[in-house]
Amino acid sequence: KFRKLYLSISSIVILIGLFSILRFGYRYSIDFVGGTNLSFQAKPPITKELVAKATRDLQIEVIQSEVKGDRITLRTKAIDEKKQDKLKNNLQRDSGSKVQTLLAETVGPTLGRETIRKTIIASLIAIIGILLYMAYAFKGFTFAISAVVALAHDFLVVLGMYSVVSHFFGAEFDTLFVTALLTTMSFSVHDTIIIFDKIREYKRKIGSGDVEEYANRALTETLIRSVNNSMTIIFMLLALVLLGGTTIKFFVAALLIGTITGVYSSPFVATPVWVWLERRKKK
Repeated sequence: KFRKLYLSISSIVILIGLFSILRFGYRYSIDFVGGTNLSFQAKPPITKELVAKATRDLQIEVIQSEVKGDRITLRTKAIDEKKQDKLKNNLQRDSGSKVQTLLAETVGPTLGRETIRKTIIASLIAIIGILLYMAYAFKGFTFAISAVVALAHDFLVVLGMYSVVSHFFGAEFDTLFVTALLTTMSFSVHDTIIIFDKIREYKRKIGSGDVEEYANRALTETLIRSVNNSMTIIFMLLALVLLGGTTIKFFVAALLIGTITGVYSSPFVATPVWVWLERRKKK
């Protein structure tokens, strides 16, 4: 009876995410757009102005630059090893500091496009596989379509909310985020299957009846178990977001968003959609 409320909540969250994607987009990592990541350690520290001058003299196009203490982090358009060494030598010469290379990685734009293509293919394979499996396991496409609708809901929520995190907190759209996105898709279906299995059990025992009653009973029996199970994951992810390292912080944040929306979508998106489809089938 609260399906209109659930629809409103989902619509608002998805619309905020879509607005963020269209308005702000993402900060794409080197994996997707190509370029060079450089990290130097300078003792004594070098000023940001001197770093800017060194890159300007070598005509290196800098996308992102950060100087924090004795660490210099640069993200530039793709440059070869010869130019990387020249930059390091120029920094040493102009500053009189000892400069050590900590990181130097280059990814071409072709590899970036290949990563995007493989990401899309992996997502489509996952969706088609889930659709076919659910149709086979539950002997009906209404279960499968409902699960895929919930999966698409979670996909859009995570995609949209990550754009918000990317804009306000500097998270990058990278291969770790793609991993979190695909993990969310599998986690979403996990809880949905538990509820649908209960509904199928009632249909076998009682026979054809009020589908809304079956859905409500299934939700009542499985919701607490699903929430308890998910809370253990959420607490662990929260601890990692607050105390974990910077390299995995946004990956964990994406998983946290996905876990929360997965817990929500199984009872409040997939189940109402199944009820609606079953009623339309009987008309």
